[in-house]
Amino acid sequence: MKTYITLLRAVNVSGVNKIKMKDLAELFQGLGFQNVRTYIQSGNVVFETRSSKISELDKKIEEEIQKVFKLNISSITLEKKDLEKIIQSNPFRKKEEKALYVMFMKEAPSIDLKEVLDPVKDKSEEYILSGKYLYLYFPNGYGKTKLSNPFIERKLKVIATTRNWNTLNALVLFP
Repeated sequence: MKTYITLLRAVNVSGVNKIKMKDLAELFQGLGFQNVRTYIQSGNVVFETRSSKISELDKKIEEEIQKVFKLNISSITLEKKDLEKIIQSNPFRKKEEKALYVMFMKEAPSIDLKEVLDPVKDKSEEYILSGKYLYLYFPNGYGKTKLSNPFIERKLKVIATTRNWNTLNALVLFP
């Protein structure tokens, strides 16, 4: 069995796409996943399964969410060991953790980030792309940046979800 982490996009944000985590855990159990745990209300699920094709897992999860909750929610699933590598590879190690975020994208963007992000970002903000993962440093907070998840998705033409550093660390340590 491998341990996976699914990050759902835009769940329980500003009263939209409401899903109770208890119901979400039951959905995952109904799909045959084992040792299912949710973390906070934003659609983070840790589970185990023998399946190893992430694209199939995401498709299965997205279809079941549509069927059960009638919501079109994108899921981004990765192996726990891959999340551990993402954390270990943090290019902003010397920055304050409360200002760190990672955006997880379904595929790597094909658009030049500097061209679309630099004109709108605050001079104190930084980002570094590593494949399908965008490390973000927002010293003034996520709520104040113009580089929000929807903005970046629109500009880069990708499906993505963002998590703060504390959530990512909690997910890899989740029992």
